[in-house]
Amino acid sequence: MKVFGFTGYSNSGKTTLIEQLIPRFTRRGLRVSLIKHAHHQFDIDRPGKDSFRHREAGASEVMLVSDQRWVLMHELRGEPEPSLEDQLQRFSACDLVLVEGYKFSGIPKIEVHRPANGKPLLHPQGLNIIALASDVRIELAIPWLDLNDPGAVADFILNTLEL
Repeated sequence: MKVFGFTGYSNSGKTTLIEQLIPRFTRRGLRVSLIKHAHHQFDIDRPGKDSFRHREAGASEVMLVSDQRWVLMHELRGEPEPSLEDQLQRFSACDLVLVEGYKFSGIPKIEVHRPANGKPLLHPQGLNIIALASDVRIELAIPWLDLNDPGAVADFILNTLEL
């Protein structure tokens, strides 16, 4: 299983880029999974639903299963946040795991950057950023990728990971 990450500030286009890359990878026959790291409290459940009520009652894990999908919600309840490596072990077998966030992990990453957002570059801060995807060409010691050319970004990732 190969792992490749994307980092950058909010509203830089990480999610949109990943959304454009996944079908390019799956068309090539790759089985792709994704981890998105959230830096804030989030919930995929809704108040009033049975699963929400069970979690609120104190269940550590609640699994929802249907003939279309299943999801496991795990409440940390004061436990430390699991590492990326811990979470990767939970995945079913696949060819490629894309990671959005986890900027301090040791996996290879593309920084997604839009100068118009007024944020500084994250590279080079020891974050294992191996390329920059931006809507404006920026000359750095790492490759620049056109954020508006997801095909070229996909090729870069596949070549880097030798897939």
